[in-house]
Amino acid sequence: MTDFLFTMVLSELEDAVGRENCSTREIDKVAHSVDYFWLSRMWADRGYRMPEADVVVSPKDAKETSAVLKIANYYKIPVVVWGAGGGTQGGAIPVAGGIVLDTKRMNAIHDFNEQGMYIECGTGAIYKHLEWEANQRGYATMHYPSSLTCSTVGGFLAHRGIGVSSTKYGKIDDMVLQMEVVLPNGDIIYTSPAPKHAAGPDLNQIFIGSEGTLGVITKAQMRIFEQPESRKFRGFLFHNMTDAFNAGRELLQKFKPSVMRLYDEAETSSLIKKIVGVAKPGAFMNIAIEGVAELVEVEEKILLSTFAKYGAEDLGSEYGEKWWKEKITFFYPGNMMDLPQMFGTMDSIAPYGKIEKIYWEMKKAIETNFPQAKFIAHFSHWYEWGAMIYDRFIVEGKDVPTDPHEALRLHNDIWNLGVRTAIQHGGVVNDHHGVGIKLGRLMKEQYGSAMQVFYGLKKELDPNGIMNPFKLGL
Repeated sequence: MTDFLFTMVLSELEDAVGRENCSTREIDKVAHSVDYFWLSRMWADRGYRMPEADVVVSPKDAKETSAVLKIANYYKIPVVVWGAGGGTQGGAIPVAGGIVLDTKRMNAIHDFNEQGMYIECGTGAIYKHLEWEANQRGYATMHYPSSLTCSTVGGFLAHRGIGVSSTKYGKIDDMVLQMEVVLPNGDIIYTSPAPKHAAGPDLNQIFIGSEGTLGVITKAQMRIFEQPESRKFRGFLFHNMTDAFNAGRELLQKFKPSVMRLYDEAETSSLIKKIVGVAKPGAFMNIAIEGVAELVEVEEKILLSTFAKYGAEDLGSEYGEKWWKEKITFFYPGNMMDLPQMFGTMDSIAPYGKIEKIYWEMKKAIETNFPQAKFIAHFSHWYEWGAMIYDRFIVEGKDVPTDPHEALRLHNDIWNLGVRTAIQHGGVVNDHHGVGIKLGRLMKEQYGSAMQVFYGLKKELDPNGIMNPFKLGL
């Protein structure tokens, strides 16, 4: 694009959202080029520039977003939606340049509906702000991911995020009622007023998890819950993970705890020992039960009797309560993995009968083929039918190549092996961090000919291919 044409386009964008809400400043473009994706941070750390947008645009609502997309669609300019930049998969990196559409001006709370049990808000709102609003009125969102304080509502929806209380309350897609979405052609649509119905496919599920490739979610109604009358914690130590999986599976046929977190022996002996204080060998599991006090009492008895059958050592409530208080501390500097380490979280999910095998196969594959890598995991989101594995590899600084191109290759080689091993044994590419540019190449390996469904949606909704190109395998 020539300088003259770019300036003409820029003036159109300024007319749409206000000149003060369009930036071509170098600092703004650099700030919107690096998210929490390890490769983007490593690339910048080694003195290289990540791909940058040509302009950063900040619309205030769906109307202004529509105007931006109409301009972009006409000139066939790529558009990447940016929330707070907390993603780990490179989903918000403007690899093809163009426009970064920053949503943070769309952060208003439009309605707090106690009768309907939801908050309606702009998707640029930081989720912690919704939690504070709910708390002031005696409610809670029950969505508590590690990035609660630094990620937006739209970011969680775009990547189908999840929080620590998901076993009882569900993932982000279980917590949304209706959404306002701007399509790539600028049309503003609303998904159905109720999320469960037989009036065709659920439109929410088309856009949730689509990572900005099919449109921009600008407003959402997010569920709220009454604060539980009682919340009890219990820590357990299992001799092995097989007993822990069997105990968890049986428990979930009876009732749903809000929190179930099982740590393998490697993570129990490191992170759990450091932060929670459990120093014994074994696999640590923390359970939280909450709700009406009388029901909590009954569920606690069922929990204790069920876990006793599998030889779990009851550690009482102290460790569980400490875990709850420190649940985000695990991700603070000094506890979380960080540069100069190379690291990644390969979260997958599978039914019981497969998930433990996936853990052992991934651990063997990575530690055998990459002896410089350490493999640790915990299992943090459980269902009646299966569980999710939050598995991580760590390569210490001295084993990380100094050349950024070689570091990128090593990083991708480990990811390829780990995710392919998960897929081979019945898992998926990713559970809740998303796909982005990091894992797009592996979507075809999971879905095969079923990818034509995604291609069909993309071609129909975004025929010019402007929305977040090269993400999600699209």
